[in-house]
Amino acid sequence: MSTTYDATGLGQTAPSTRRVSSFFNRCWSALQERHSRQRLRATLCDLSDRELMDIGTTRGEIDYIASNRGIDPRGIRSA
Repeated sequence: MSTTYDATGLGQTAPSTRRVSSFFNRCWSALQERHSRQRLRATLCDLSDRELMDIGTTRGEIDYIASNRGIDPRGIRSA
């Protein structure tokens, strides 16, 4: 891996900038995912027990559904 130095020769530019940028992008994505889970959890908690039953879930499954959106707690795959 080659290292590029700026005009003064004191600091690295391209490789370290990419690593820092990649780190912040991963942090930003994780933060957005967390907010998405919180919104889903809040939306599901606002539903009545009857509405939850209509979509095939229970109040006890809300946390699981919010944190594992791609996995059905009952083992049924949705289309």
